[in-house]
Amino acid sequence: MKFFSTQPIYRNEGLALIRIITGLFMAYHGWEVFDREKMLTYMTWDQFRTPASSLLVYTGKSVELVAGVLLALGLLTRVAALMLALTMLYISFFVGGGKIWYEDQHPFLFVLLALVFLFTGPSRYSLDQLFFTTKDHEHAHPKL
Repeated sequence: MKFFSTQPIYRNEGLALIRIITGLFMAYHGWEVFDREKMLTYMTWDQFRTPASSLLVYTGKSVELVAGVLLALGLLTRVAALMLALTMLYISFFVGGGKIWYEDQHPFLFVLLALVFLFTGPSRYSLDQLFFTTKDHEHAHPKL
């Protein structure tokens, strides 16, 4: 039975589903960039009380939105994953104080999900596959 084997099952479909859901979650969080009241609230947090508070908060939320949309579409997936991983690392360790084990692990879980797509790529079901796969590459490395 394949379920108990060491071989992957529905690898492309599973990765695509997880990538899309992760991207949509990030885009949802990034959409706050359009909520002025929410953004002003973030700027009052102690971690952002710097002359660059507005830049930090708007940049972070913009990255969440853009990287989330790119990830959901599977477009420039590795770039989006790297942007997301770096942003979530900043949130995990500088905003959240490194409390990744229990109190505030959600940003760190997004780091791990972003790393999955940095290392694996977008999967077969993506715009990257459509735009960036050449015929020669397909024959040399069959799709998994």
